[in-house]
Amino acid sequence: MWWAVVAVALGGVAIAMQAPINAALGRGLGAPVPAAAVSFGVGFAVLFLVSLLQGQGAAYLRLGQVPVWTLVGGVLGAWYVFAAVWGVASLGVVTLVAALVFGQMAAALVIDATGSLGMAVREITPTRIAAAGMVLGGLVLSRL
Repeated sequence: MWWAVVAVALGGVAIAMQAPINAALGRGLGAPVPAAAVSFGVGFAVLFLVSLLQGQGAAYLRLGQVPVWTLVGGVLGAWYVFAAVWGVASLGVVTLVAALVFGQMAAALVIDATGSLGMAVREITPTRIAAAGMVLGGLVLSRL
C-alpha cells in the first residue's frame, strides 16, 4: 500500500509542476485553451505510445463497447487542465493545489457515501470530514 501512496504523492508533485508549466505554455501561445489542448495532445501521444509498447494496443478496439458516460473522464480532465492553466497565475501554485485537493476531497466524500460511478460505498466518518475541513482550512490560510 505504501508504494501506491508514494506513487500517488509523486502524481501530486506532477500536478503541482504541471500547472505552472502549462501556464508558461499558455503565455507562449497567448491563450489558455490551446495550451490545455497541446498539453492533452502531448499526454495522449505519450500514453498511446506506452500502451503500444506494453502490448495493450488491442484495448483500443474495445472502445465502442464501453458505456459513453465513461468517456466523460476526458472532459473532466480537460476542465482540470484548463482551470489550472487559467487559475495558477492569479492564485499561485499553493492556493491552486489546495483548491484542487479540497474539490477532490469534497467530491470523493460524496462518491464514497453514495457508491456512485461504480465505486464501493465507504463510510463517511467524522475523521474523514475533518480531513476535508483541514484541507479547506489550508486553502483559506493559503490566501492570508
